[in-house]
Amino acid sequence: MADQDGIQDTQKYFVDIPMASEPFTLRGSNSRDWGFKNRLSNIFHHETGKTVMLAIDHGYFLGPTAGLERVDLSIVPLLPYADTLMCTRGILRSTIPPTFTKGIVLRSSGGPSILKELSNEEIAVDIEDAVRLNVAAMAVQVFIGGEHETKSVHNMTRLVDIGNRYGIPVMGVTAVGKDMVRDAKYMRLAARICAELGAAYVKTYYVAEGFDTVTASCPVPIVIAGGKKLPEQDALKMAYRAVQQGAAGVDMGRNIFQSEAPAAMIQAVGKVVHENRNPEEAYDVYRTLKSETK
Repeated sequence: MADQDGIQDTQKYFVDIPMASEPFTLRGSNSRDWGFKNRLSNIFHHETGKTVMLAIDHGYFLGPTAGLERVDLSIVPLLPYADTLMCTRGILRSTIPPTFTKGIVLRSSGGPSILKELSNEEIAVDIEDAVRLNVAAMAVQVFIGGEHETKSVHNMTRLVDIGNRYGIPVMGVTAVGKDMVRDAKYMRLAARICAELGAAYVKTYYVAEGFDTVTASCPVPIVIAGGKKLPEQDALKMAYRAVQQGAAGVDMGRNIFQSEAPAAMIQAVGKVVHENRNPEEAYDVYRTLKSETK
């Protein structure tokens, strides 16, 4: 017990200064519990409200992927430039240094490989393991219009229920099936379903026409998937247009780790997302940093 001798009288009440109560301004999240919002703060930068997520979870259905053959050599050097890392628990435990203190978004659904029907997924991570790994969020694939649409939606809602119990957000990842039209109408449908059923934020694809209607009609933040590898300047243009049209950042994988200069590319993407640099300025940053690494 503390020594009670010499206790000083209290006096610093600052009665002329109102008690501060800082709002949490991330879209759709102000009413969440403290731990939930704290985890989201490890994903979305507190000053910009945006994120540069580095997605390296491809191996959960693709196996070894070009650029991810040796995660310790290709990805670990990029970690200082990412706001968040999206990965599987196997890679997290085996390869990611525990000194990485930014947010981890844990791939939490899986099952079929690229050889099978991909929409036939299950929840693949127990909540207790997610807690042990101290993750900032859990990611689950949702196949709107896919063969196993209802199953994948129920995977997400079950994970949302469990995540709410422990204060862990869920990111709904909208997967576009081979028979689906990748347009704003589809993206509005898929993103809104994820948000309506409890996802704290949604990962979807950028579309050239009407993407602003996708972000406007979704009550939680949207981050865009990088998708297939593009020329660096084109990828920066896509990121810029998405952010200008309401996206809260990007979740890029191949457009970063398959770049000719991955470290330069992720920093250039950060310029677009957090500093509102236009694609030409960001591409100049990319070229400058690339030349410095030769």
